[in-house]
Amino acid sequence: MQIKEVIRALERFAPLPLQADFDNAGLQIGLTEADVSGALLCLDVTPKIVDEAVAKGCNLIVSHHPLIFRKLNRIADENEVQVIVRKAIEQRVAIVSMHTNIDSAQGGVNYKIAEKIGLHDLRFFGKQTVVDGVAGGDGVIGEVTEELAADDLILLLKKRFDVECVQCNQLLRRPIRTIAVCGGAGSFLLDNAIVSGADAFITGEMHYHEYFGHDQEIQIAVIGHYQSEQYTSEIFKSIIEEQCAGVRCFITELNTNPIIYL
Repeated sequence: MQIKEVIRALERFAPLPLQADFDNAGLQIGLTEADVSGALLCLDVTPKIVDEAVAKGCNLIVSHHPLIFRKLNRIADENEVQVIVRKAIEQRVAIVSMHTNIDSAQGGVNYKIAEKIGLHDLRFFGKQTVVDGVAGGDGVIGEVTEELAADDLILLLKKRFDVECVQCNQLLRRPIRTIAVCGGAGSFLLDNAIVSGADAFITGEMHYHEYFGHDQEIQIAVIGHYQSEQYTSEIFKSIIEEQCAGVRCFITELNTNPIIYL
């Protein structure tokens, strides 16, 4: 099977037109006519990720975050992106990224977060669209099977996402049943979550001033950008295994989160 066939399978699941205007999802580096020797699945592309791909005999890296996000004026060793581009080309490793298109796709990143929490009756909230028969939306909202107290929700998040610290506003003094989620930097959906009737809103990043004015209106729980999206590779793996029979795929063994908690 050629690399381009794996990319097609990924893009059937999450068509590129679903991505946000600012994004650069899709093929980043490489020739797609080559036979795929294996795929390494990850959140971020780093020099060590390229090394891991080579060590595992993979000539394809599938990442969530695009390696090339801003214009490259040259390819040298002036920054990490340039180093990775040069290394990937030298090692004949192709790189493809599925970013905001797989965030918003049905069954994508936000659905995976909801699955890990244990939500049911999932539906989109925020801006919604359909591309090539694939439904997409900014965020996902659903219900827990049994009502949760706010502190129990926080403990659940810490356990399910291996989070050392959850940033919250004042703990809600009413039961939580309806939860809205958006992986990564999802604070732009907070007002939509409130309008949609959510008791809690879970995301990866929010700015300081965005917490104000919502005490006892909605429970905000910010678990970290990496932590919220860390299971994206599970989605890649299921797509490739189901649609690209025989292609070896590996979820990276590396934690690429640049943030540490001391």
